[in-house]
Amino acid sequence: DEGRIEGNITRDPKDRLRMTVTAPDSGIGKPAVTHWKVIEKFGYVTLIECILETGRTHQIRAHMKHIGHPLFCDERYGGSEVLRGTRSSTYKAFIQNCFKLCPRQALHAKTLGFVHPVTGEQMDFTSEWPEDFSALIEKWRNYVNGANAFLNEK
Repeated sequence: DEGRIEGNITRDPKDRLRMTVTAPDSGIGKPAVTHWKVIEKFGYVTLIECILETGRTHQIRAHMKHIGHPLFCDERYGGSEVLRGTRSSTYKAFIQNCFKLCPRQALHAKTLGFVHPVTGEQMDFTSEWPEDFSALIEKWRNYVNGANAFLNEK
């Protein structure tokens, strides 16, 4: 699973702290392109990698919300609504524990790069997942593996 999201990014007229996506030919907002690829699936949550052609404010957050897949625990863009429609209190408790474990949007820039404004040199930086992000991914892996083991026993 992979894809490309193309849509202009502009301020949301209903919430000035949030960005929204408009059609590329709308003449509203700045052009933005995000390429995404599934890395690992955890039931209702999926770990993805995004590669940006552009670097707009909140680009990943706005584009992922636009295609119906907001970032986990991203309240401003709908990622805290993963509880909606859940059937079991055990799952709801699990999600609440995940929110406590990583009380921010589950977003990490593994690689950042830019051209230095004075020297013109390409500057690239990489960073491993922070502790809370790693712990969150591990918690989801354990949850899914436990659920699969339970289903395979029946």
